[in-house]
Amino acid sequence: MGQPLIELRGLTKAYPGVVANDDVSFAIKPGEVHALLGENGAGKSTLVKMIYGLVKPDAGTMTLNGAPYTPEEPRFAREQGVAMVFQHFSLFDAMNVAENIALGMENPPRLADLSARIRKVSLLYGLPLDPERTVGELSAGERQRVEIIRCLLQDPKLLIMDEPTSVLTPQEVEILFRTLRKLSADGTAILYISHKLEEIRTLCDEATVLRLGRVVGTCTPRKTTASAMAEMMVGETLTAPARAAVASDEIALEVTGLKARSPSPFGTSLRDITFTLHKGEVLGIGGVAGNGQDELLGALSGELRSDADTIRLGGQPIGRRGPEARRRLGLLSAPEERLGHAAAPDMSLTENALLTGAHRQALTKRGMINWSAAQGFAERIISRFDVRTPGPHTAARALSGGNLQKFVIGREVLQDPRVLVVNQPTWGVDASAAAAIRQALLDLATNGTAILCISQDLDELMEISDRFAALNEGRLSEIRPAQGLSVEQIGLMMGGAHGMEVAHV
Repeated sequence: MGQPLIELRGLTKAYPGVVANDDVSFAIKPGEVHALLGENGAGKSTLVKMIYGLVKPDAGTMTLNGAPYTPEEPRFAREQGVAMVFQHFSLFDAMNVAENIALGMENPPRLADLSARIRKVSLLYGLPLDPERTVGELSAGERQRVEIIRCLLQDPKLLIMDEPTSVLTPQEVEILFRTLRKLSADGTAILYISHKLEEIRTLCDEATVLRLGRVVGTCTPRKTTASAMAEMMVGETLTAPARAAVASDEIALEVTGLKARSPSPFGTSLRDITFTLHKGEVLGIGGVAGNGQDELLGALSGELRSDADTIRLGGQPIGRRGPEARRRLGLLSAPEERLGHAAAPDMSLTENALLTGAHRQALTKRGMINWSAAQGFAERIISRFDVRTPGPHTAARALSGGNLQKFVIGREVLQDPRVLVVNQPTWGVDASAAAAIRQALLDLATNGTAILCISQDLDELMEISDRFAALNEGRLSEIRPAQGLSVEQIGLMMGGAHGMEVAHV
């Protein structure tokens, strides 16, 4: 832990109209777990891409083990001992684990030899993995193991991890942390990116905080509160979302025995989903990715049809109605996939506002579009949700992920829904934007909207939910009051445990 393993001096990278990184300097020692913190747009992604050879800096230098380090491409970075586990997996569902790992190697050995190495390394680091299993059959947590083992087979000296726990149960997070601590003890340096500040406090030795591309501070996470780190990231004091208690016996949405076949061969079909959602209530649905979350939103939004009586909105059967008919009745939704599902990439923000707001915002009359009204609606979304964009004529694909997420959620919130179904409402947005979105959802609930919030962020669900349930392999757990649930109980619910087994944890 003496001399730095990698040192960055004055790294700068600019794109047209924005400086992504401005004179960034810090160092990481061997065996150190170093957090990189910052809100969306702070420059974290650009910085790690420069370290990994995906982006070339405009200015500044890097050294690795005391020698100049100028990676021209990821292959060179890997040869020098730098590996990266990306937030979004790059795996082929139809191939098995060994075949996927072989694709990421410059000179892969025979599959039989590679399979033996996968078994050995995965067991050594507490991440057991069957190299013969088809990736499409793996859970999200197991897929992440594939990505990690692919990196560990390279014997990395520096491992970069981008939001590694976003798809894991609490129990899987603890397994991952044990693995990372073992790597650290063996001398591997880890650069760790996460929005989950309590995880940073638990795992990391040091932290560097970025804001608008510049280093604004450093800290020792174990000696710094999560709120203090959040305030360093955003430059202002954050307040926790809050609302007045709302008690209503009026059922807004009733789902009984819902079944839906997944349209994807590697998706998860819904099995006998039953619940009620009351006016003014927030029902949180947790679960590891790939357990039926997309299918549940599709079934409720009308993209997947079901028997008429399985879904009732205000007592009216709507199971056979399509998305537009449900929107007219007040059931609105915001899917997880922003670009291509929630928004049309090449359409402007005005056009995207029109796509779901045409009826409820009276943006058409006798089949003609009122473009002035549509633009006004887009401008209200941009203003109310602080969407950073040149204007409503900007194409959706030109926005950052976090800003597009704010636009998509704002578009639905401002339509005064009776029922709002959202999947991953704060995915990829920074702390201040996440707090604003959660507050907007709670304000809707205060005004009587029933909200079904599907999320992999357990802190988020516990912060805003009145009741909580978990999806596992297309089935819904028992619904329980959110207040008082322990992390262990939630983890068991997400893993498929039910009833008394959970209650007595």
